[in-house]
Amino acid sequence: MVKSGLTVSVCRYPLGMSGGQIQDEDISASSQWSDTTAARYGRLDFEEGDGAWCPEITVEPDNLKEFLQIDLRSLHFITLVGTQGRHAGGIGNEFAQMYKIKYSRDGSRWISWRNRQGKQVIEGNRNAYDIVLKDLEPPIIARFVRFMPVTDHSMNVCMRVELYGCEWLDGLVSYNAPVGGRMNLPNYPVYLNDSVYDGAIIYSMTEGLGQLTDGVCGLDNFTVSHDPNGWPGYDYVGWNNESFPNGFVEIMFEFDRIRNFTTMKVHCSNMFSRHVKAFRQVVCYFRSDSDWETTPLSFSPVVDEKNPSARFVIVSLANHMASAIKCQFYFADAWMLFSEITFQSDTAMYNTTLAPPNTGQTSNTPPDDPTHKVDDSNTRILIGCLVAIIFILVAIIVIMLWRQVWQKMLEKASRQMLDDELTASLSIQSETLGYNHSHNQSNTTNEQEPNSTYEHIFPLGSDYQEPSRLISKLPEFSQRSEESIQDGVPHYAEADIVNLQGVTGSNTYAIPAVTMDLLSGKDVAVEEFPRKLLTFKEKLGEGQFGEVHLCEAEGMQEFMNKEFLFDIAEDQPVLVAVKMLRSDANKNARNDFLKEIKIMSRLKDPNIIRLLAVCIYSDPLCMITEYMENGDLNQFLSRHKPEGQLAQLSNAPTVSFSNLCYMATQIASGMKYLSSLNFVHRDLATRNCLVGKKYTIKIADFGMSRNLYSGDYYRIQGRAVLPIRWMSWESILLGKFTTASDVWAFGVTLWEILNFCKEQPYSQLTDEQVIENTGEFFRDQKRQIYLPQPVLCPDSLYKIMLSCWRRNTKERPSFLEIHRALLEMQS
Repeated sequence: MVKSGLTVSVCRYPLGMSGGQIQDEDISASSQWSDTTAARYGRLDFEEGDGAWCPEITVEPDNLKEFLQIDLRSLHFITLVGTQGRHAGGIGNEFAQMYKIKYSRDGSRWISWRNRQGKQVIEGNRNAYDIVLKDLEPPIIARFVRFMPVTDHSMNVCMRVELYGCEWLDGLVSYNAPVGGRMNLPNYPVYLNDSVYDGAIIYSMTEGLGQLTDGVCGLDNFTVSHDPNGWPGYDYVGWNNESFPNGFVEIMFEFDRIRNFTTMKVHCSNMFSRHVKAFRQVVCYFRSDSDWETTPLSFSPVVDEKNPSARFVIVSLANHMASAIKCQFYFADAWMLFSEITFQSDTAMYNTTLAPPNTGQTSNTPPDDPTHKVDDSNTRILIGCLVAIIFILVAIIVIMLWRQVWQKMLEKASRQMLDDELTASLSIQSETLGYNHSHNQSNTTNEQEPNSTYEHIFPLGSDYQEPSRLISKLPEFSQRSEESIQDGVPHYAEADIVNLQGVTGSNTYAIPAVTMDLLSGKDVAVEEFPRKLLTFKEKLGEGQFGEVHLCEAEGMQEFMNKEFLFDIAEDQPVLVAVKMLRSDANKNARNDFLKEIKIMSRLKDPNIIRLLAVCIYSDPLCMITEYMENGDLNQFLSRHKPEGQLAQLSNAPTVSFSNLCYMATQIASGMKYLSSLNFVHRDLATRNCLVGKKYTIKIADFGMSRNLYSGDYYRIQGRAVLPIRWMSWESILLGKFTTASDVWAFGVTLWEILNFCKEQPYSQLTDEQVIENTGEFFRDQKRQIYLPQPVLCPDSLYKIMLSCWRRNTKERPSFLEIHRALLEMQS
């Protein structure tokens, strides 16, 4: 999935609403309620003015007159959008429940965005403060973007927005091509039309962009699509030679300005068993002014009848200067299928009277000759070669003199690239995200505003249902419940467990009351740390009673026990997570916070996040814990790929299968330690595992507090927030949390790891269907759905997963057994 040298998955950077790179004058609107709700206040995660852009009038159904518009000043490839309502510190409560997007490349022709299924309306916000991120599938190429609030009833709306993507380097503004055809295979038809084209479509496609520029390269087998909703042939545009008497398909490409073209890359299918081959010849004409050049460029690739794989055919365009290119692709067989066409070019050096505003072009020619080129292509090539030689010589000298320093710089740069990619991934880091403002647990009845974008209510009636009462909806309960509870495995009812309302709203490390009693007589074995030595980096998360911050701690080594070793020099700051109790927290929350410190101070295992120090002599109370430099395991794996040929082609960072097993073994080791203390984690998942150097893993508890993972938690309105996709059936239906239910969650975590965290567990099921599936586990009539075996997962490892998901808790392996089995697999 290559786009001008960038992968689409990485092209997700905030374009400047929240960061300020987009200037106030480039943000406009159809109207405004007041000067303090003008367009310039519609910046994501900003609270200036009255907190957002608000239109002058109430938005009515089917009224699309109101819009917030952003001018990006140049064409951009936009892959993601974020929206937020008006909170204004609790004063405002206006947000857009739905919206549409219109975009333009030239400011005159506006196009309505549609997803790949043709739907225009995008679901927006459910409250005034949470940020909702939506992938644009397909992405759009535009300079101007309009957000248009939509509602099904009369209501006041306000919006804050952000766009994510990267600059569109191709400069392509449209392509004209014949409409794709239909291939009739023996069992089904294959539709090869351009299904996302945004121009006019009659007998041909004109003045638009579509699948040839959407960043998705088709698979080797063109009948299979990347999109689960796509039909056979969905990722390709294809033509049959019987429809073209001249033997070629002509496609014309229009660009934003005159450019110096070096290459064209055409991604073609070559599945010759279906009479599909890459083109045998392409003839290209160039237009720099009003007339087409008479002498075309011709290129003939080598015809490959041995390898059926799809491939990029690279066509040299020999530094032709043009603002439009017309290419005639000649058939090599009955069919010709393209999925992506990209161009590499430099902006031509012309007099600025020809250049659009804000392009950064310079003028080296007299004003009376605006079409004069600064130099010819041979001169540019010569200069480029000389510069390249100079750079190579300098690089050799630097490598010889500063080899060790250079290696350290590369290591630091690679870490920064990982951090940057994490910031650009689908879940954007805290600088561009809002955080949960409340996380109510099953042991509290406090009513809070819903915090989750993905809020759901149990569909079992209007009255609230406790999770442990859900099973009463199952008719078999009276005959089977006694059997399910008396299974020989220690478990603790809600009344038996000390549920600490942690600052992030998590009751992680819930422990039996008897164990808490044993801890109560011991002093906290951690030192007080000077607050002035903590430097704030970013907010990691937020809960009902406090916040979690990423900080740098200076001189932390002096405050640590000798048993704890840092691999960081003493004069270097240490990266730490700081849990901070809110100053307005009640007495119970304060007591819970101190108890949590007491518990954390007793956890001493190389695979469990350690409590390093505290700040409890004054408010706000703080506990300082380890933090790992590579962030959480979910985001770490999602930006990596398994080792193999595909990863090499995309230059993506990789993780080997043995390192995946090594990380899983560490998680099992940490859970073995917790279970030996009768501690129940209750939220084990990759989002709660942190990654350090050399694939070191430590189990933590930050996941619930992060808006990035709000979709992983199912909210019972006003009460519990539950990670149901990781929970055992007895935890959901009976409210029983045990080491055995942690074992179940470990099986799901192992499944995440082997899938490189590319999808959510049970992604094909709704939350309600996940709960219904737990009923099938309870009934045990062989109708329950298990997570499928990952592609990378050998049978022996999948058997471990299945053993973790056994219905009978006493039949599930212990963490000691799991850890031993994983060690044996690595030996």
